[in-house]
Amino acid sequence: MLFVCGLTSCGSINYISIDTFNPAEVTYPKGVKRVLIVNNAVPQPSNLGYTYKLSGVVQDTARAKADSALIYTCSSLGKAIADAPLFDDVLLYHNITRNDSDYLEDKKLSPEDVKNLCEETGTDAIISVDRMLFQMEKDVYVFAEGYITGTIDIKMSGVLRSYYPGRKNPLATIYVNDSIFWSEDAGNMHQLRQVLPSPTEALNEAGSFIGEKSVPNFIPHWNKDSRWYYTGMGSLWKQAAAYITTEKWDEAAVIWKKLYNSASWSTQAKAASNLALYYEINSKFEEALEWGTKAQNLFEKNKGGEDSQTQIQKLYTNTLNARLMANKKLNMQLGKE
Repeated sequence: MLFVCGLTSCGSINYISIDTFNPAEVTYPKGVKRVLIVNNAVPQPSNLGYTYKLSGVVQDTARAKADSALIYTCSSLGKAIADAPLFDDVLLYHNITRNDSDYLEDKKLSPEDVKNLCEETGTDAIISVDRMLFQMEKDVYVFAEGYITGTIDIKMSGVLRSYYPGRKNPLATIYVNDSIFWSEDAGNMHQLRQVLPSPTEALNEAGSFIGEKSVPNFIPHWNKDSRWYYTGMGSLWKQAAAYITTEKWDEAAVIWKKLYNSASWSTQAKAASNLALYYEINSKFEEALEWGTKAQNLFEKNKGGEDSQTQIQKLYTNTLNARLMANKKLNMQLGKE
């Protein structure tokens, strides 16, 4: 599904911003209605992963606990998944699953663990945070002018998995990496502490951030993308472009089909490309790919395979083919087979 968001023009090509609905990376078996979010990671020690510099001098006493950050990761992940209409219920498991202290180990849940957790909670599948590490750097500088600036930069990296009872291996393994940054100015240290988060607060924010950013791996989601359509100096081209500005795509498509019947190969190619966009917007991906391929063949035949216009059209045709495959996966995930 596509929805047009806005327009900008550039010569004989107009660019449009669109939202595309995409499938999740993970496809669950039929019947999965209730999902359990599990924290299976060991928190890193408070004296590791955190560097605090005051005017360039490392402070040896810096400490930051990551225990609650893992909880925030699971909580934000679960909340965002629950907000999507894919599952009937999303539960957060509050008990400890690991008793070891090896925070660097990426330890999978065993098939027996998965079975027991699902039976205990009445859920059908599990999404587990199996490892999550934080690297935080805090810098505070005191300037002669009488003010202080502070920054916090946190990099996160983790391993998340989906599990289904009865399977020897996980459904999927997802590797995530991201970062979050703060920068604040203040008149003194007390004021800086009011506006810059504490180390623990910053880690919690980072945990929430990486949890929410991981959600598209597990549920269908929207992405922003860009497309274009051709215009021209003739009256029919201008009329079609006018229809687009008022989102009358059906009327524009009628004109583009007339233009496609033109004797000029260039007009045919551009009209075919526009019709590919029209059908993509209407979620008719097979028709879109058909018209996109017609445009590509015309450009390639008359301008050669290495021409920039041919290459651009080829990229769009490949995108349409990927969208066609993705839509089949999306329908499967949404139970529309």
